[in-house]
Amino acid sequence: MKKLLSIIAFIAFAGVAIAQTPEEIISRMEAEMAKHDEKEGLAMTMDMKIPILGTFSSRTYTLGDKYRIEITEDGKQSITWSDGQTDWNYDSEKNEIEIKKHEVKEKTETEGDAKMFSGITDGYDVKLDKETSDSWQFLCKRSKSNPDKDAPKKMTLIVAKGTYMPISLSAKVSAITITMRDLSYGVTEEQVTFNPKNYPTATIVDKR
Repeated sequence: MKKLLSIIAFIAFAGVAIAQTPEEIISRMEAEMAKHDEKEGLAMTMDMKIPILGTFSSRTYTLGDKYRIEITEDGKQSITWSDGQTDWNYDSEKNEIEIKKHEVKEKTETEGDAKMFSGITDGYDVKLDKETSDSWQFLCKRSKSNPDKDAPKKMTLIVAKGTYMPISLSAKVSAITITMRDLSYGVTEEQVTFNPKNYPTATIVDKR
């Protein structure tokens, strides 16, 4: 009996010894994400839940200066490609492709939003909210010392066990709930390059 109790005590002690704090887990997540660079490309899905209007989803692929954004709404598909100089916009309802000069932006949506996954513990007070066999869910509350007063007051971060990669990050901005999910690295040139052969029946409207 004493031997059994000793074994139980040892296991309990070992469990405490290897326990990770929320800060350690998120730091490990950031380190895993930092292993990837822009040369690999990044893909991410964003959901926007808007009162009355519902939820809209988009999937963005970025590789260097190129990107592709896919939006599906009520069976209608809209796709935008850009190479940093020219934009191609496909409207499935009209079966039309509009070509125009690219409007210069500081960063693509995915690049800018992906940065929300870094520096979380610097600007937020984090606590473990839920835990499953596959993931940790953290509640992040904006700290009083956070200099960015436009940052969301609360965010929910879910991190995968094993890989330490983010599963999703949700935040409420005004009345809109934004969720970034399904991040993946490794985007090909074909995924971000417009190919007219894929739309042989579409009408081309060149506005350059």
